[in-house]
Amino acid sequence: MVSAIFKAPASSGTSSSVALFDETDPIRLWPHSSVDDIETLIRAVYRQVLGNAYVMESERLVVPESQLRRRELSVREFVRRVAKSELYRSRFFDSCYRYRAIELNFKHLLGRAPNDFDEMRHHSTILDADGFEAEIDSYIDSDEYCHHFGDDIVPYYRGYKTQTGQSMLEFTNMLQLMRSASSSDKDVKSGNRARLTRSLILNRPYGIVRSTDSKVLLAQLFGSNVPHEMASEPSTDAALYRQEQEQNALIASLQQQLADLRPFGAIGSAVIRQGKFASAAVVDPQATLTSGSSALQQTIADQQALIASLQAEIAEARSLAAIGEARLNKWRQRTFF
Repeated sequence: MVSAIFKAPASSGTSSSVALFDETDPIRLWPHSSVDDIETLIRAVYRQVLGNAYVMESERLVVPESQLRRRELSVREFVRRVAKSELYRSRFFDSCYRYRAIELNFKHLLGRAPNDFDEMRHHSTILDADGFEAEIDSYIDSDEYCHHFGDDIVPYYRGYKTQTGQSMLEFTNMLQLMRSASSSDKDVKSGNRARLTRSLILNRPYGIVRSTDSKVLLAQLFGSNVPHEMASEPSTDAALYRQEQEQNALIASLQQQLADLRPFGAIGSAVIRQGKFASAAVVDPQATLTSGSSALQQTIADQQALIASLQAEIAEARSLAAIGEARLNKWRQRTFF
């Protein structure tokens, strides 16, 4: 019987996740580590690098595990083998859009979220120039990895802790990636969409802007039944508010289209794996900003950036879905009458 080698602990949310991670000491390979200690370490590497997803006995990397037990591999090199494995690639590269893959690489290998969009661009360039394995090496061979984990420590989540010199954006983005201790980064339900792209492009937590315009707040509170004494004459703000609502509806529609395309798109991505990788749109937020300084105008500009990104993803997903559906049709049983 095939069985899973571990099951993630239950957790009700991000706060309990932080407490759990904070109370767990880093796992290290010591010269005197016992056989049981090494087995615990191996499981910890799978859990960290594979994003808390199930790993079946048949999927384990038998040869690298044996080399680690014989001390022929360091923990760092074992992490590298797992991250470059077909198991990792199939879950977090071939079936993900580019920026989701990069943000997961940061989480799994460095234990933090990307600091800014420049880091995302840098790793996107590595993927284009040198491919998947060079991208993995860029994390594990970095000074940051050596400083925090060295050769003998299993990578662990550390970006959720506030630190000197760390911006609040880095902290909130890590919480966005962590979700809960029982969640898996495999995330089949949502199609493993990127969670931080908008936040990093706009350089604001979660990419959300709260309106401070009194007319907008009144409209949100009362809907179309704003009290007469509070109502104002038709103005530009009213038109902007309608535009915001229309764009919200468009965003929801685009997100649904993208979700519908992903099953065939994942198959198409696997078919054309030779260095080609679906990518999310790179949007320059400054290019989409409208004139004026109101929070409502900024919200609309942010929506436009997201719409452009979603439209680019849908275009890429449609081409991949066409390839995936063609591949499935090739193998479907044909009935002739």
